[in-house]
Order: sequence, then structure tokens, then C-alpha cells
Amino acid sequence: MNKRKSGILLHITSLPGDEGNGTLGKNAYQFVDFLVKSNQKLWQILPLGQVGYGDSPYQCYSAFAGNIQLIDLELLVKDGWLTKADLKAPAFSIQKADFEEARKWKLPLLLKVYQNFQKNTAPFISEYFYFQYEHKWWLDDFALFMALKDYFKGESWNKWPDEIKFRKPEAVAQYREKLKDTIDFRMFTQWLFFRQWHNLKKYANEKGIEIIGDVPLYVSTDSADVWSNTDIFHLDEDLNPTHVGGVPPDYFSKTGQLWGNPVFNWQRLEERQFDWWISRLRFNINMFNLVRIDHFRGLESYWSVPANEKTAINGKWEAAKGYQLLMKFKHDFGSLPFIAEDLGVITPEVEKLRDDMHLMGIKVLQFAFGSDAKNENLPHNYKPNFLVCTGTHDNDTTLGWLNSVKGKEKKMVRQYLGDGETALTNAIEMVFASTARFAIIPMQDILRLGTEARMNIPGTATGNWGWRFEWKQLKTEQQLNLKELSEKYNR
Repeated sequence: MNKRKSGILLHITSLPGDEGNGTLGKNAYQFVDFLVKSNQKLWQILPLGQVGYGDSPYQCYSAFAGNIQLIDLELLVKDGWLTKADLKAPAFSIQKADFEEARKWKLPLLLKVYQNFQKNTAPFISEYFYFQYEHKWWLDDFALFMALKDYFKGESWNKWPDEIKFRKPEAVAQYREKLKDTIDFRMFTQWLFFRQWHNLKKYANEKGIEIIGDVPLYVSTDSADVWSNTDIFHLDEDLNPTHVGGVPPDYFSKTGQLWGNPVFNWQRLEERQFDWWISRLRFNINMFNLVRIDHFRGLESYWSVPANEKTAINGKWEAAKGYQLLMKFKHDFGSLPFIAEDLGVITPEVEKLRDDMHLMGIKVLQFAFGSDAKNENLPHNYKPNFLVCTGTHDNDTTLGWLNSVKGKEKKMVRQYLGDGETALTNAIEMVFASTARFAIIPMQDILRLGTEARMNIPGTATGNWGWRFEWKQLKTEQQLNLKELSEKYNR
């Protein structure tokens, strides 16, 4: 973690391919090869969880389960569970992920894989049973949760009949028996996902590429996590959130961001020895080489908004117990391979927590030009223990941003970076040249794309996360330029 390194931010769904969205198949392996040829060492991705409404990787049905949309069907043909004829896909867009249509097409095929597996389990049965045993602590509840969601036609769990909403033991046992086939299918597809993921990670690591994963601070209300751990969240007697998370008014929004996720009951978490959080962090460092903790400041204190509010304005800061959590994790496991996403309203207390734990923070170049030469986001003001990027998944592409800056900010951008496309070239080089330990460039910036390639607009519930690239967009000169920059700046 102490060496200077560089890499690219690209989520799996943004990879090319014929399955409606990027997958864990040949294009993911080809991207690893591209990173190697470009002399990059890091691949940063977004959360891999099973997405819910809006297809946001930050709103998932589980903090542990993988997104079965990412399972690559061609790999399942190689395993002998599908034929090439099965893969006759609709004509999906190659420029934008079509999550809904891809889901409708892929789910029946995964069911066919499951049925074919049941006909001949012999080659894989011990591996599959070991997976069930190893992941039982979260997998049992998740598989039942998803089976119940199917049974109740997608209804949120806090609207289910009381006996199963409140997880009465006799009701849980009855539904486990009643929905056994669906539960088994959900477990099976998780095995497929993790099998493909760990094969890809192994390939990347053997090639010298480390993967930076992402853990959202909060979980969705409608998730297996909240349903099976109601005591560690602030819920009322009917198990609805009393307070939800978000951030106060900031750079992104005048009314703040109201995320709607239930906030943690940190006192109860402490009473439980932080078991859920410890398990979550441990799980993720097994999944990835390094883990970015999204909204890290919420481990020090969090913006708590009454659940009936329409905006995040009328919230207040409440103390969390991140220090105790991280100290326990360090005591139990010896190291903290985490990156603190410390963007937004950051206080000295948050910085102290980050620094006391010796965690890498994050700097965003797009935030550097709004004031003067003392701006802490300007590379000449960095301390080394940071990851710097031109922008994040929540920002406009750098070219889009450069085209939109105005007034004093535009004047300062011109002073440091120059004009037009030259400014983008200089921005990327400035990130590589900085003293920050890690330098990350979003793929959109490598491809020199504008606002049309933006990944997410914070505060909007739909229309995000769909951007994909095509191999033909990637030119040899871009690969050579990345290689030259990493060599020139000792990355």
C-alpha cells in the first residue's frame, strides 16, 4: 500500500459485451490485460451487490450477495450448463446498459443452468456445498429474503404479513420449506457469481493488478440485512425507519441529499461487539485487495433526518462509533486495508479518525479550482497518504466539467490546466504527477468523453449507471500515454 500506483475506475457493468450489461466474462479479462499493457496497477470498481430499484450499486438487497446480472453466460457454456444456442440474445444496446431487459432475458437462462446442474451435480457438488457452508451466516437469510420477495410480488419486507415480517420462528421454518426450490436457486446463483468473481480476481492479482472494491456505509431499508438485523437500525415498533441517512446541503445539492437508508443504532452495534460490521468488512477484504469505505465520515458522525421529511435540510449530526469499530477490527485482524472516502462536509474529527487509523483519504481534482492556491484539493497541497482522481462516479466527466466551469473557477482552471482538450490532458498528468500515493482516472476521461458518458447524477433516482464503453473507442495512443505517465511519475 506504500508504493506509488495508478489505475482506472471502471465498473463491471460498463464493460463491453453482448449480454445487456458488462459481466465477469472475457471482456473483464481483456480489461485486466489492457491495464497490464498500460502499466497500471489498480482497477477501481463500484459495489458488486444485488441491485434493487433504480439499479444503483449503492442500493442493494444485501451487503453481501453478488449481483447475478454480472454472471457471464458464455463462461457457463464452457462449464457445460448451457449451449451456444441458448445464448441467442436480443439486440441489446452496446452504448448503454439495458438492465431491465437484460434481467428478463438472463433470469430464465440462469434457471436453466440450475436445472442442468441438478441433473449432473457430481463434478461440482462438494464445491457447491462448501460454498453454502462457508457463507451460511448471510446466505440463508438472503436466499429466503429473495424467495419471499418473489412470493410477495416484489413487496418491501416491512409490508409482508406480520408473522414473517417479524421473523417468528415457526413462520420462518414454514416459508423455508414452502419456498425451498426458489431458495436453492438463489443460493446456486450466488455460488455462480462468487465462483466467477474470484476467478477474475485471481487472474488480475496474478497479473499484478489489485482491485479496489467499494463498501457503501448504509444498506437499503428493503434488504436482507435490515430484515434479519432489525435491532441494529433505528426502526419503530412496526419496523419502519424512524430516521434515515443523507447529507446536508453541499456542492451537489442545495437541499442536501436524502438517501432514505435507515441509520445505524451504534449503541446496539457496540453491545453486539460490532459483529455485523466486522463480518462485513472482513467479507470485503476477502473479496478485494483494498476496500473504499463510501461516506467514511458517517463512521465518525452521520446526518440523521426524520423519516417523514421530504428533503435532507432538517437533519442533525449524530455521533457514530467508527473509532471503536475500526480499533476492534485492527485488534482482531491486524491491519486496515481501507481507503476513506472523505469527501463532502469533513470536520477535524473525521480527519483525525482517518489519520489515527492511518487510512488513505481521497482528493478530487475537479474540486480544486473554486478558491485560490491554498485549496486543499490542488496537488501541490497534498500529503502523500491520499488517492487522487480527476473525478468520481458522482462527478461529470472531466471534459464535461471543463466545458461547464464559469467565472472565477474557469479563470483558475485556465491558469493551471490551459484550455479545451489540452486542459484534460494536463488534468490527467497533474493527477499522475501529484504526491498522492494512488492516482485513479475514470475510464471516461481516458477516452476523452463528455457529459453524455456521465455515470451518475446524485439526487436523481433513475437514468443512471448505464454508461458503457466499446473497445473501438480505445486507441493505442491512449494505452501508450498511460504507460508513459506511469513510468514518468514512478507509478
